[in-house]
Amino acid sequence: MAFLDTLDPKYRLILCDVWGVVHDGVTLYPGARKRLEQWRNEGRCVVLITNAPRTADSVEQQLTRIGLPREAYDFVSTSGEAGIAALNRLGRPVGFVGTASDRAILEGRGVEIADSADFSDLACTGTREAQPDPQDYRPELELWAERDVHMHCLNPDRVVIRGGVPEACAGAIADLYQGLGGRVTWYGKPHEAIYRHTLHVAGDPPRDEILAVGDGLQTDVLGAARMRFDTVFVTGGINEGQPFPEDFALQNGLGDWEPVAVVDSLA
Repeated sequence: MAFLDTLDPKYRLILCDVWGVVHDGVTLYPGARKRLEQWRNEGRCVVLITNAPRTADSVEQQLTRIGLPREAYDFVSTSGEAGIAALNRLGRPVGFVGTASDRAILEGRGVEIADSADFSDLACTGTREAQPDPQDYRPELELWAERDVHMHCLNPDRVVIRGGVPEACAGAIADLYQGLGGRVTWYGKPHEAIYRHTLHVAGDPPRDEILAVGDGLQTDVLGAARMRFDTVFVTGGINEGQPFPEDFALQNGLGDWEPVAVVDSLA
């Protein structure tokens, strides 16, 4: 029997990644809906925790469009929610890099986007529609670094797979910016804030009752490992079937930590 088919009853809270585990940006993965519904029917709390640079309700709407019913999970926790709260606390207009739809979401939640180049903070939700290559942003990044513009990266993911095609995310732009000496604040996995927020909403259960599921090594897995959660590594999604790296714990200073299971998918 597969690990997920005989899941220990002690896991009362499931923190499940979304993109690369539940869907590929276009369609649900086979078996994902059934697995999530099974966990909820077993009385577990299922939280979809994602580095989406958007609000929880916008992610829920996307999930509904691609066929995942609201009954399949308890709530969504996003990096975007944390970033939006921080941007609003600034109390001043910010620069913006991302899609028009992401900009509309931020503005709808009260974030004021600067109309000129005179800003000291910048929100990055991903690439623009006409500029999918992060390297295209280097000239702008160099100027912002010279001005000491503070970038707020609302999606730490470097790449996702949309319908089988790799797509750069905000994290790839933020990496370039840091390499140029720019200041970046990261929101979402693997950073602790998103987990603290999520656990609080879920009732702050004991660590040994939590199971994290994800495919991103430097986001889902590293974040869960740092929190000392039991973790299932999914080899699908961005990993394209590659095994779990044997030196992962060593390279990330995790001691003897290792995932409790490695699976191909939620099916």
